[in-house]
Amino acid sequence: MRNVTLPTRRLMLLDTASLYFRAYFGMPESVKAPDGTPVNAVRGLLEFIDRLVKDHRPDDLVACMDADWRPQWRVDLIPSYKAHRVAVETETGPDQEEVPDTLSPQVPVIEEVLDALGIARVGVEGYEADDVIGTFTGRATGPVDIVTGDRDLYQLVDDTRGVRVLYPLKGVGTLQLTDEAWLREKYGVDGPGYADLALLRGDPSDGLPGVPGIGEKTAAKLLAEFGDLAGIMAAVDDPKARLTPSQRKRLDESRPYIAVAPTVVKVAGDVPLPEVDTALPHAPRRPEALDELAARWGLGGSLHRLLTTLRA
Repeated sequence: MRNVTLPTRRLMLLDTASLYFRAYFGMPESVKAPDGTPVNAVRGLLEFIDRLVKDHRPDDLVACMDADWRPQWRVDLIPSYKAHRVAVETETGPDQEEVPDTLSPQVPVIEEVLDALGIARVGVEGYEADDVIGTFTGRATGPVDIVTGDRDLYQLVDDTRGVRVLYPLKGVGTLQLTDEAWLREKYGVDGPGYADLALLRGDPSDGLPGVPGIGEKTAAKLLAEFGDLAGIMAAVDDPKARLTPSQRKRLDESRPYIAVAPTVVKVAGDVPLPEVDTALPHAPRRPEALDELAARWGLGGSLHRLLTTLRA
């Protein structure tokens, strides 16, 4: 009996908030619905998805959402985590993130449109979109394209499994295809090594302090010398290891941070994902609802082009 090789499905994971933020700032607010409400983020995201599907032809597509953009379990470990981006603190749920006034009302519209199209949309309480992406990636049996403007997800790059990051440089027409060769050339690390590098270097945009005096280049050199974060900390305890006195001192003083930072920096791989049909739709799941949304919000050519691409 002849062995039959089944076709491998390509999964595309969208860091949705990252993309609609870019769409919002990349498309003028003069793009409005009939009632005058700005819909630049909505239409821009539809344009992005259209281009991504045309150029990369995924078999499965998931719009990954931030059900909690600042999970308490991360804040408990590093209180400064994203603290500077909090607009409103709440006692009963996630703090509200600082978002432009005309973007916030567009997010529910984006969600309704994706649902009517039949594009899988997944957010899980207590987790960021990064964690949802990390869990889908870990479970994937074929190649994965992660579309994000967040470099944190470089940690998931894995040539062996066909996992790469598509990082938008200008819209999504110009994407940086991030694989292990690119990471090694740019940072001197592989995917998992990028998480260690980011941890040591710190990230002001996420409120991660890093190790004082250890910048990106020094972190890369230390990782090249000692392999990974565990190897670096073992070197701190080894008087014969080739560390400068200041490096040894700063790393030693940063042990409390280094003990908890990996849990904060590394994306979760064990998110309880719901059962969802991830197949790229070829026709809208709820056509009547989609027609109503298109008319109400003036989605026009942006939606029409995406529908034409999906049918193809």
